Amino acid sequence: MQDSVIDPAQLNTLMASRRAVFTTQFVAGKTIPDEIVWQLLENANWAPTHKRTEPWRFVVFTGQGLQKLAEFQASRYRQTAGAAFKPEKAEKLLRTPGECSHVIALGMKRSLQTAIPEIEEIAAVACAVQNIWLSAGAYGLGGYWSTGGVTYDEAAKGFFQLGPQDRLMGFFYLGYVRVASAAGSRNPVTDKTIWVRE
Repeated sequence: MQDSVIDPAQLNTLMASRRAVFTTQFVAGKTIPDEIVWQLLENANWAPTHKRTEPWRFVVFTGQGLQKLAEFQASRYRQTAGAAFKPEKAEKLLRTPGECSHVIALGMKRSLQTAIPEIEEIAAVACAVQNIWLSAGAYGLGGYWSTGGVTYDEAAKGFFQLGPQDRLMGFFYLGYVRVASAAGSRNPVTDKTIWVRE
């Protein structure tokens, strides 16, 4: 058996302490160094991927880019909401990116060179996002994965350099933690597991 390169107890704690930390819990105006964000993305890049298609794609917004994202999302909402338009939702779309250090748009680039089912590509991106989330926790950062805004707006894909066959899978919001999230809980894994020994 190979010796562990990290302390398993620390890994277990990291997994169990992963929480959504929302923008209202971030330190206002404090920016994460880009090299740390690059490391989070590097860790994401090591997610499992069938046939090594590596379908994850990231567009990182920071600085003035956050305002560009905010204005794009609010504009799309105003164009598409129709009678369901809510001024408070438009305001939230304009405000939320600016409360972050970085916002990472999460894309799935569909591989057309293989017969891999789309669900496997989606799962690979989800694994990459989990790597980002756990890495953020290891660096003492807060964040959360949201599928709000323009996530399911087909006409928005081009803004994130995604084609018609690709998927926008939401956004990961990042910041320094001002107020920690409450401890979480899970139902026992024993209730969700069957062992077959014979």
